[in-house]
Parts: sequence; C-alpha cells; structure tokens
Amino acid sequence: MIGARVVQKVSSTRGFAKVAPHVIPALDRAVHRLTRGKVLLSAQMLPGVILTSTGARSGLPRRTPLACMPEENGRSWILIGSNFGRTGHPAWTANLLAHPDAEVSWKGRDIPVTARLLEGEERAAVWKAVLAFWPPYATYQARVEREIRLFRIVRRS
Repeated sequence: MIGARVVQKVSSTRGFAKVAPHVIPALDRAVHRLTRGKVLLSAQMLPGVILTSTGARSGLPRRTPLACMPEENGRSWILIGSNFGRTGHPAWTANLLAHPDAEVSWKGRDIPVTARLLEGEERAAVWKAVLAFWPPYATYQARVEREIRLFRIVRRS
C-alpha cells in the first residue's frame, strides 16, 4: 500500500507536526458537522472519533477529532496522546484525567464512554500494538521526552 507509506513518511516529519495540529482538527470538525457525524476526513487513513470531554479547568464540553485504534470487541478504543510529536501533552488528555466520563462520535453514532489511562505492563503491550497499527507514533515518541499517554475508552452501559 504505497499511499499509506507516503502518508506515514509525511506524518513523521517536523513540518507536519507544526502544520497539522492547526489544519487537520479544524477540517475534521467542519466535515464532521456538515455530514452530521458520518464523515471524518482524517479517518480516510486512520480510524477516528470525535471525543467530547469535559474541560479539566473550564468544566465546559470540548470536542476534539482524534485518530484511534479500535479494539476487536468493538466496545473499546485506544486513544493516543501523541500531539503530533510536539512537546506538551494534548489538552484532551488532561480533560480525561480530570473527567474520565466522556462521549465519542463513532461512525455517526454518539456513544457514552469512560476513559482510563494505561500504565505499566498494560501500556507497554498496547504501545506495541499501536506501533504496529501506525508506525509514525515511534517517531513522535522519539521526538519528545514525555511518555505519550495512552487511554482505553470503553462504552458505558
């Protein structure tokens, strides 16, 4: 799949890390809104969700388009706090740490979820799966001193 390799190579560059955080989420939000939740542009390459979390400081709803790694059972997803390989943790990770109950829009459906930060051996095992799923995450991790946060989000009953 040559297209995927090209996208992976481009997404690993520092230039992409500077531009993408300003362009991709805005496009994703606009297209998602226009298609009533049925289309997420970035999901044409990687699966994606729109995460609605509660702001850690503001307490206000925050909508963030994110790439995700769906898990086999269809009831959970892995969210990767790579922040495109930039130095700080993305704000949505602080929101989930403060308020783990959230909602995702997945394939046009709004689903209530609970998030949990992965740590230790569990994180290490999931990180291996994440790197197999999208290898550029290794470049993002090598570029920063912080450990990229991984969350498992699970459907609430």
